[in-house]
Amino acid sequence: MDKGILSKTGLAELKAHWRDDLQSGFLVFLIALPLCLGISVASGFPPSAGIITAVIGGVLVSRISGSHLTINGPAAGLIVVVLAAVQALGEGDALAGYRYTLAAIVVASLLQILMGVFKLGRLSAFFPASVIHGMLAAIGLIIMVTQTHVMLGVTPDSGGLLSMVAQIPHSLLNMNGQTMLISFLGLEILILWPLINTKIPAPVIVVLVGMLFAWHFGLDKQATSKGMGYLVAIPDDFLSSFCFPDFAKISTVAFWEAVLGISLVGSLESLLSAAAVDKLDPDKRSSDLDRDLTAVGIGNLVCGLIGGLPMIAEIVRSSANINNGAKTAWANFFHGLLLLLFVVLFTRLIQNIPLASLATILVYTGYKLTSPKVFARVRDIGKEQLLMFIITIIGILALDLLSGVVLGIIVKLAINLLRGVWFSNLFKIHFTIEQKTNGTLVVKLLGSALFSNFLPLKQALAKLEKGRSIIFDFTAGYLIDHTVMEFIHDFSEDYEAQGGQCRTIGEALSTFSDHQLAARLMTEDDRR
Repeated sequence: MDKGILSKTGLAELKAHWRDDLQSGFLVFLIALPLCLGISVASGFPPSAGIITAVIGGVLVSRISGSHLTINGPAAGLIVVVLAAVQALGEGDALAGYRYTLAAIVVASLLQILMGVFKLGRLSAFFPASVIHGMLAAIGLIIMVTQTHVMLGVTPDSGGLLSMVAQIPHSLLNMNGQTMLISFLGLEILILWPLINTKIPAPVIVVLVGMLFAWHFGLDKQATSKGMGYLVAIPDDFLSSFCFPDFAKISTVAFWEAVLGISLVGSLESLLSAAAVDKLDPDKRSSDLDRDLTAVGIGNLVCGLIGGLPMIAEIVRSSANINNGAKTAWANFFHGLLLLLFVVLFTRLIQNIPLASLATILVYTGYKLTSPKVFARVRDIGKEQLLMFIITIIGILALDLLSGVVLGIIVKLAINLLRGVWFSNLFKIHFTIEQKTNGTLVVKLLGSALFSNFLPLKQALAKLEKGRSIIFDFTAGYLIDHTVMEFIHDFSEDYEAQGGQCRTIGEALSTFSDHQLAARLMTEDDRR
């Protein structure tokens, strides 16, 4: 579907749904403003960088993307990657690290564009769900540790994660009581506000209350021992926020580590978020993930060239967009446009937002990524899922993000081999699709169907005619892992929503947990 800003389809959507999309765009803008500022500061970028990204994600990317209801902008999941790049490339010089990282964003965006053009968005299926959840949980932990110091009003010495953890007692002993009160009130609001039936987002109330107390305490006149203020520092003239990349370190290993981290994590999060939003879409529309990835890459190219953070299709704001009644991608456009108008017209207001309020919102976001409920949900799927989840977290915390993800994948492959999967079946799936005389399609799995080999099955099912009756035959299968079970379950739900019918046959010899989508053994040994 052509959704260009001047296309007939785009203008027709605007005319038909502008009221719903404008209302949703306004409510998403309220959520996005504090998050954009907080994510920027936590990433080692100027606060305005997040606003630049959200504006580009809304005004530009919404008009060329392959999705319908996703909101594009900076995300907490990229904080760790970007901050590491700023620190490694800047070597103590924050401004230089910022400009070098902008250059890494430019190169990473070119990789994203190529991935979209060559239709590599489907490769996101290669990452097991538990490894992805482990990655997000590790990111949540890192956000909580680093932003706790900001909540306490203390600037820690630079260092790695363990150093940040070790300095928490020092920050507690030397905390600023006024910023701590603002942070405490913010946490209370984030916890209790959802109990009130209102469309006003909790982060907005956190920021407003923080601004009130910051004014009362006179935080604008205070500074930390290292000369940093307690409020958001943003230029009076928004255009002066623009900054340009420096490619001087393009030949260094650290530069290319940043490029790979930004492109891989950003692309993966964006694709997974876009797919998740499709499941929430009341109209059950499907995104063109390759086109979406290309659009995000183009957006990131512009962001890197003028001083913005990298963007993704962001799940939290996208979910709010759907809940607020958005109908088309124009809601994303309006959210970006409103952010631009606000930052130009009400710069002074932004300058009165306390950093402690933004840090509180991020800490709460980090907690949701790594709460005990997340561990419990993964454990319920199976012990091997919990093992991958924990190993991924440990790998990321002990090494780095990319190493942790790779380690989680290796563990999953090793588990499958230990369960009897033949090496030749590890990356190659065997299945047939047969049409019966009554028109029913039988999809028969042969041998093992795993996260590492099911992509051809996914592509084949996507080409099937809608409205048919499909039987998934597991009787000749060996090991069907959780990723494939989850995919077949989601495919069946979507297919039935479009008028088709799906069912499975074949009783499992054993399953690895009581979860309905747990990995299962179908026969005694694998002959494939």
